[in-house]
Amino acid sequence: MNKNSLLIIKSTLEFQFKTPELCNYSYNSILPEFKVQKSKRSTISLKKEENSLIFSIESKDITAFRATVNDIISFGRIFEGVMNIVNST
Repeated sequence: MNKNSLLIIKSTLEFQFKTPELCNYSYNSILPEFKVQKSKRSTISLKKEENSLIFSIESKDITAFRATVNDIISFGRIFEGVMNIVNST
């Protein structure tokens, strides 16, 4: 990150799914988002395990960190909403 920054924030978020199939759907849904760099102040890496997605975040400042976490949470809410609609039909 920037050598002039006073701090670097590192964190990990994990989404755990009930089945590997749900994990795969979620993983394939979010992959296109990783092809576009949204911020120079924060980076996200994604690791897929059998039933979970692990997001590693590294941010140059608190505002960028919060925005990155909000992006991940928003994706999770959208995915959950879509799956609720699919399961109710």
